[in-house]
Amino acid sequence: MSDLSVESWGAGDPVILVHGALATGAEEWQAQEPLAREGYQLLVPDRRGYGNSPEAKGEDFLRDADDIADLIGDGAHLVAHSYGGLGAMLAAARRPGSVRSLALLEPPAFTMITHPDAARLVERVRGIWDEDLSDREWLRRFFEAVGTDPASLPPEVLENLAPMVPIARRSRPAWTFETPINELAAARFPKLVVSGAHSPGFDAICDELAEQIHATRAEVAGAGHEIQFTGDPINHLLLDLWHGGAGAR
Repeated sequence: MSDLSVESWGAGDPVILVHGALATGAEEWQAQEPLAREGYQLLVPDRRGYGNSPEAKGEDFLRDADDIADLIGDGAHLVAHSYGGLGAMLAAARRPGSVRSLALLEPPAFTMITHPDAARLVERVRGIWDEDLSDREWLRRFFEAVGTDPASLPPEVLENLAPMVPIARRSRPAWTFETPINELAAARFPKLVVSGAHSPGFDAICDELAEQIHATRAEVAGAGHEIQFTGDPINHLLLDLWHGGAGAR
């Protein structure tokens, strides 16, 4: 039984929404709340170290995988953003018979770096971890690395995120993640990989990941790395995926 803090929206087929770094579940998935009126129970956990979930020294996709596998229960759809996608992929590979579908929004599958644009993205992100930066400067550089202009964010957003920086800085690095390609490719549940059409590096990673795990590939522009904030465009793709459609238009 998971000890995570989990909000539940709606009733029906369960969907687990896994947030990324520097966020809590309810904050990151607010634009998906209308999907709870479509016959789905949205389970919105705070990953370990965030929100009201137990404290953690840093993010850890291995521990996330344990937590997500527990939440899947008898069966659930999985939707995961950014760092949350790493744990979701491991959990789905571990429990393929219980996963109804898997949607990944710009997961940092940084070991998939055959494309030069992907390699440059990984180099930028790794460089932040190697520098002695204040938390505020680290936050600014992190946003720039993943393709979000920090100047486009209201100042209060940066203030609210600053306390979360230490857990992100102490994360198990994404470039040590070994993508479970064979297990996901063999899984029979439908898969969708989405990028935000803002970063050639993430586009290249998503292209390769989708090809290797036999997933539908889509782009949803308008919110940069925070694809879920687009609301209706990504929500329509998710509904199509959950209904057994192709997943992309």
